[in-house]
Amino acid sequence: MSRVTESALIREETSTLEAIAGVAIGLCALLFALAMAALFEVVTVTDSVAGLPMSNVLGGLLAVVGVVVVGFGAASYRGLVPTEPRASAGAVAATAFSAIWFVVGGLVASQTLGVGLAGGLLGGGLLGGIAFAVTAIPREDVGSTLPAGALALLAGGALLTGVIGPGWSWTPFDLNATFFPPIVVPAVVMFCSLLGGWAAAKAYGGFGARGRHLGAYLLVYLNALAIVAVLVGLVAFVVFKGAPGVFEGVTVAAGAGPSTTVSAFGFSHTVVWPVSWPFLTNGAALMNDVDGVLPAIVGTVWLVVGSVLFAVPLGVGAAVFLSEYAEQGRFTQVVEIATNGLWSTPSIVFGLFGYAFLLPRFGGEKSLLSGMLTLGFMLLPLVVITSREAMLSVPDEYRDASAALGVSKWQTIRSVVLPAALPGVVTGVILGVGRIAGETAPILLTMAGGTFVPGSQTVDVIGGFQFTASPPFVANPALLEATSALPYQVYALVTAGVGGSQLNDPEAFAWGTTLVLLAVVLSFYAVGIVTRYYFRRKLHQ
Repeated sequence: MSRVTESALIREETSTLEAIAGVAIGLCALLFALAMAALFEVVTVTDSVAGLPMSNVLGGLLAVVGVVVVGFGAASYRGLVPTEPRASAGAVAATAFSAIWFVVGGLVASQTLGVGLAGGLLGGGLLGGIAFAVTAIPREDVGSTLPAGALALLAGGALLTGVIGPGWSWTPFDLNATFFPPIVVPAVVMFCSLLGGWAAAKAYGGFGARGRHLGAYLLVYLNALAIVAVLVGLVAFVVFKGAPGVFEGVTVAAGAGPSTTVSAFGFSHTVVWPVSWPFLTNGAALMNDVDGVLPAIVGTVWLVVGSVLFAVPLGVGAAVFLSEYAEQGRFTQVVEIATNGLWSTPSIVFGLFGYAFLLPRFGGEKSLLSGMLTLGFMLLPLVVITSREAMLSVPDEYRDASAALGVSKWQTIRSVVLPAALPGVVTGVILGVGRIAGETAPILLTMAGGTFVPGSQTVDVIGGFQFTASPPFVANPALLEATSALPYQVYALVTAGVGGSQLNDPEAFAWGTTLVLLAVVLSFYAVGIVTRYYFRRKLHQ
């Protein structure tokens, strides 16, 4: 019986506040999503919703959020809802709100009221001081909700009344830049919805420690949502722009595609593919109906493969020495600082290194081998860093248990430490490949051959190996030839403003090449993620 009474009391005390706060949080999330959509022009601020411009609708919803947030603080302060606020919202919140209101006051005074820069500084300082006092002096419920709700009300009123509307523009302080509603309105709505949602989440948690945690979680989730939305929007934009060029001339029919002859043990068999995809299987030629990027795809793949084969064994070996054999002291600290510095070094510096140091040693001409080694040196620091951290994260109990069984140190490293650290090593390689596969500057200086390369000039690394009677006894002329790569080809196409035969549109070939580059990079990521998942699953069996 007492348990039933307790449940009823809990529902009676918290249901109203949580319901209203939950609706406010959902409204802020909706506003944030609409603002993101408007920023990427999925919708526009001039679209009509129920006969009203989108900017007015956003402003009205933002004003509602402001009223609700201020109401939370007032209801908590008056004791109408059960909360546990602290004595103050804190110095961090006070400093943040004072900075925000300083900017708002300065802009309103200098731009709207026209009192100039000095008046703007004075107005901003006055409003920022008031915001600091309102946030820091009262209890947490008032200090968290009043500044955030007032800002949402101010911004919502400006949008709702048309002060900032479809025909509005702003050139600040005679700068050579003008801001228009398609950028300003979504940015204002996103910022105010973040602050409003933060305050509503604190009210949902009853303020105090739980409210602060919920407010922080909401900010993290909305920012994570924004990051994911930007990534999805970027990929969707590239797909939308590049698909017409990539899929031009695609034919699916029996015997429509190119033929491949496979020979083994004196027998040969010719396979005719059922798909004809000119953009991926052609090079450049005068007689082509559709020019393709096959040489650039092959060059990119070999570039990444060669870089990984060069950097991963060296990097993992260096990490084994640093983590398992070298004493942790000044030497390892210097190596750690050096590898961190090398990883943050701009790619153009590595390109100049390859141009000045590698090219003269490989005949003085650009070559695939020079590009492989240059990007391998770029990849090497990250492999060392991530591999060392992965090995250091392996518990010492694993090493001690292996040593107790009489296993040698090298066998322990090979059979215990490396398998346990392998998922972390693969993660580092994935991150590195994602960077080097899209680099342009090193390729431009060390490897790039041409933009429109005929399909017959596709680099053949495997078939290029030759045995010689003199050292080094194995040669491969294909590695010493310049070739194309997708990042360089995109750069060259955009710079020159020309394209292939795609749709008689110079941009179609460039955007199609960009889409293929994105697909190649994501394919490397997919292979790495599957590999990491395989080793992680095998480790836990």
